[in-house]
Amino acid sequence: MRSRLAAVAGKGTPATVLLARQKIAHTVHTYVHQDGQAYGPEAAEALGVDPGRVFKTLVAEVDGAVTVGILPVTGTLDLKALAAVVGGKRARMAEIGLAERATGYVAGGISPLGLRKRLPMVLDASAQDLPTVFCSGGRRGLEIELAPADLVRLTGARIAPIGCAS
Repeated sequence: MRSRLAAVAGKGTPATVLLARQKIAHTVHTYVHQDGQAYGPEAAEALGVDPGRVFKTLVAEVDGAVTVGILPVTGTLDLKALAAVVGGKRARMAEIGLAERATGYVAGGISPLGLRKRLPMVLDASAQDLPTVFCSGGRRGLEIELAPADLVRLTGARIAPIGCAS
């Protein structure tokens, strides 16, 4: 709970507080979010990076359990693959309200880091081929760049192919 209080006090988001506390090498990038724009592609364009390096955090329900998929913004979440990785049968996208309550973040700014509670996570296998990835820093217009291995270590994510080309 302490990290949430620090985040509220203006010392960062729970994600950035976690990274600082764990002494994880990372870079924080900011941009101005324009209403009506898709968050991930907008971040890639605003930061001038390949969209395949910008990962979105999607919240799903697998057999009723909240589960997180992290994949490039260039793809769509393969719900069957996500379910299979976590040992489930059926998956569907979580309602926005559930996603926000489960993670502690607002839609469009959901970070895989610093969640309200630990949730099962799966990182798309494409991340393994990249030196760094970008993910939400916990609010719209805030991206964190870090090594995929650090993202896996901090989140406990499994690595599997969960993305389909859009």
